[in-house]
Amino acid sequence: MTETTQTGVTTHVYRVYIKATPQAIWDAITQPEWSRQYGYGGDVEYDLRPGGAFRALASEAMRAHGGPEVAVDGEVIEADPPHRLVQTWRMLMDPSLEAEGFTRLTYEIQETPAGTKLTVTHELDGAPGLAQLLSGGLEAEGAGGGWAWVLSDLKSVLETGGALGPK
Repeated sequence: MTETTQTGVTTHVYRVYIKATPQAIWDAITQPEWSRQYGYGGDVEYDLRPGGAFRALASEAMRAHGGPEVAVDGEVIEADPPHRLVQTWRMLMDPSLEAEGFTRLTYEIQETPAGTKLTVTHELDGAPGLAQLLSGGLEAEGAGGGWAWVLSDLKSVLETGGALGPK
């Protein structure tokens, strides 16, 4: 992860190489039949056009522990399948994180000789709590491993057909 902080602006950049086609990675990010297999296991809903809605639904396990039906919401800014997706992203699982508002999330998918490169850039301006959560800084408190864990799990699912842990 690369983190840049200057005058209250925080940007996290994660890069992972995956033995999968750009289309397979795009589908894993944008299709619920894939999204429920990795990360926190919830379905995603995308209207893949500028201004379209984005929702990440909480998994059954998250809802059983008091989580809301919608874990994350946002809006699509740009969609260029299967290469680039830019959207807003707001965490709804906790009132203090929800109050931090919308952040900007960009997925870039590029074929390389070493495999397909997935770069995730999350601009977390004015969202220090979310920045800590997504960096994995609250993993010891049971809040998960953030983007590094989600992307590792995505890679595992696409390359081996199996997730890192139970969903």
